[in-house]
Amino acid sequence: MPTTTRPHIYTGSGDDLMERIDTCDKIILLPDAAAHDRGPDPTQRIRIMWGQRLVDDVLGGHYRSLICAVNAQDNSHGFIAQIARLLPTSQWDEASITEYAKHFVQPHTVTVVKYDMDTVEVLAILRPAEHEQLTLDDLSSGFRMVSAMLHRRPQRLPVASVCFLGARANRLIDDTGSEPSVEDVLQVMYDSGYRGDVYPSLWMWDAGSRGVFARFPFPDSIRTMREGGF
Repeated sequence: MPTTTRPHIYTGSGDDLMERIDTCDKIILLPDAAAHDRGPDPTQRIRIMWGQRLVDDVLGGHYRSLICAVNAQDNSHGFIAQIARLLPTSQWDEASITEYAKHFVQPHTVTVVKYDMDTVEVLAILRPAEHEQLTLDDLSSGFRMVSAMLHRRPQRLPVASVCFLGARANRLIDDTGSEPSVEDVLQVMYDSGYRGDVYPSLWMWDAGSRGVFARFPFPDSIRTMREGGF
């Protein structure tokens, strides 16, 4: 009877070489389900795209819709302006993006502004004019609208979103005035009905050695560990 062995990840001696790499800046992708469980997950989850570059995937045509932030003052450092510059058939630039947002901004209410960039439709969450920064409540309102828009028009799928953390043009804050955790942001998105992909900021890949999950909600095991169990 033949012996069953696990397949290699790398060709040749690659597996042995990679095992010897020891770096303090790394992420460890953790499974959130048993290896023998091959059935469909009864819970719809958000995919967290660790190790992937959103800009490359958008330019490569992997998504029909993109969710990010926009403001009515200055988007020169925003992700939306970067995508507009890089997409060859986009007719938008930072100046026109900002000018267009000015027509829709409300003093105290979040709005979602649509930018047709040919290969991708950007659903931009526009923070209220009276808010100097984007809040978690703003994000929740925006994602409820975005989720309704995606539900009404499934042709907008597949969809990806930035994680809204580490931003310069549209910084996200919690009730204390600090940036929230990734988990807090994912919880807001999930509770608002979003089930698409989310891309962590590139700096999070080098945020020390830690285990991360590739989907949200996270498995029950993390709640057990927080409560002191194993």
